[in-house]
Amino acid sequence: MSKIEEDDERLEEKIDDLLDYVKKKGRRGIAKVIFGRTFMTILMLLIQLALIYFTVLKYEQYSVFFYLISMVMSVVVVFLIINEEINPMYKLAWIIPVVAMPVFGTLTYLFIRFQPGPALMRKRLDTLSREMVPLLEQNEETRNNLEKTDKDAFNTARYLNATLNYPVYDNTVTEYFPVGEKMFRRMLLELEKAEKFIFMEYFIIENGIMWDAVLEILKSKAQKGVEVRVMYDGTCCFKLLPYSYPKKLQEMGIQAKIFSPIVPVLSIHQNNRDHRKILVIDGKVAFTGGINLADEYINEIERFGHWKDTGVMLKGEAVNSFTCMFLQMWNLGEKEPEKDFGKYILKEQLQKQKGYVIPYGDSPLDKENTGEQVYFDIINQAKDYVYIMTPYLIVDNEMMMALKGAAKRGVDIRIIMPHIPDKKYAFYLARSYYVELINAGVKIYEYEPGFVHSKLFVSDNEKAVVGSINLDYRSLFLHFECAVYMYQSECIEHICRDYNETLEKCMLITKEYYYKIPVVKRLVGRILRLIAPLM
Repeated sequence: MSKIEEDDERLEEKIDDLLDYVKKKGRRGIAKVIFGRTFMTILMLLIQLALIYFTVLKYEQYSVFFYLISMVMSVVVVFLIINEEINPMYKLAWIIPVVAMPVFGTLTYLFIRFQPGPALMRKRLDTLSREMVPLLEQNEETRNNLEKTDKDAFNTARYLNATLNYPVYDNTVTEYFPVGEKMFRRMLLELEKAEKFIFMEYFIIENGIMWDAVLEILKSKAQKGVEVRVMYDGTCCFKLLPYSYPKKLQEMGIQAKIFSPIVPVLSIHQNNRDHRKILVIDGKVAFTGGINLADEYINEIERFGHWKDTGVMLKGEAVNSFTCMFLQMWNLGEKEPEKDFGKYILKEQLQKQKGYVIPYGDSPLDKENTGEQVYFDIINQAKDYVYIMTPYLIVDNEMMMALKGAAKRGVDIRIIMPHIPDKKYAFYLARSYYVELINAGVKIYEYEPGFVHSKLFVSDNEKAVVGSINLDYRSLFLHFECAVYMYQSECIEHICRDYNETLEKCMLITKEYYYKIPVVKRLVGRILRLIAPLM
């Protein structure tokens, strides 16, 4: 047995001991304090809405005058909306309330449209992106080799590089995980090997076996001088973690911050959540996918039947892109952002590996719908099949046309959805698209054992995307997201195998099945389509 194998075996034993320890300790829940920050946030938001309402009532005697002014303003606002660089479905979703309720709809739109917060964040993000450019240089030999191999894949790579500065790499090992529990164990093993730094950026962190095990390693590493940073989205402090939780982590030697904490002020940037899942270790290893740091993601607790999720690990130079994504988000709200980003960038290169890898991020602030565009490329370039897993199916007209068009030209389009949903309103809405897609030849499946949280595209045995990007408006247009595009990578074979094995646990949805769904549920789904972009 080699020294590396002996070290790995010792780490496996150490992980077993760690998991035994956190399980014996028990799952520690965070008490939800009704009269704490969550209650006060909701109360302050309600007070603001009430003030707006009573202000309108106070000046009711001037209602005719206000109505005439509002009618003129609503016409102007509709003109502004039509000329906005946003998705047509968003335009329609805004035009309806502006026309139906001129005063409320117009004021709401103007309030959201002219807030300074998003513009300031966009300016800061642009500056950080420019600072990252020298760290993400495109290797021209890799680029040229991809162009010779596959022009379609090259065009996708060119789009990601020219538009957002994400390079394509050919010296990165990829490993796919078909369930959260397998990825979790591998994460623990790699965390134990950390020597320089650990960066973690997650949408959800919740106390339990998964996070407790990770935290034990983070504390140990921080004590040994490893730089540890943890960032999570502000929705956690709304219901899962106390607002002061970063201070608790800082006392352990862990740098921690909340991205955009929920505050009791009406603000549009609160709608732009950090939905990414990123773990970077020493600039050598990165994990991403749909898996958050909570026990349902590894099936330690059951919420909606069996939780089917997926992830991917990268080893090699492509990790640099995830390092830069993390550093951008970490420094987005800093008054004096750090300057020496280069020390976190991997300089050594692995030997060339099979296939090509492009990690990429998606921002709601740049008017570039990167996540959707990559999905479009896969669908439109497909020759034989496109297989999709997604927890939500709330799509715009362009995505519907792409899916239906591909199916009509003979591409085998399959979509796996949950059979046990986490959000019933989203499930009813998703099902409202079923018949239209089925009529075009798209095959819809539902995962009978439970809930699918995976965000996965795979096509023609050679292209795949694994990441955090759902097929819904929030992921495609409103959230900060990330993913990995892979072409001919070794793990694509494993992705295809997992998809086919998952299909065996799914039921094929037919039109007959859909029409047996209670009429009320079908009607709710149809009505929700009117406001789907705003959900």
